[in-house]
Amino acid sequence: MSERKTIDLNILGQVCPACLLVAIKEMNNNRNELKSGEAELVIKTDHRYATRTIPDSAKAMGFNVDIKKEETYYEIKISKRQ
Repeated sequence: MSERKTIDLNILGQVCPACLLVAIKEMNNNRNELKSGEAELVIKTDHRYATRTIPDSAKAMGFNVDIKKEETYYEIKISKRQ
């Protein structure tokens, strides 16, 4: 199988609901690649509330979600549900 494509979404400095709306738009625009496992969406945000709203929406859409706290931001990875 070929390497999985990474779709980077940098929303540093944005606050909700903009964070959530931008993330949902990106999930919808790349739905087929994400659902098939061909791609994963990596979101960088420094808005702590987005670490709840984005994962909740992604899970409701049927995706797997991993959240990692970096030094100055959060990284939310959205991928195919196992």
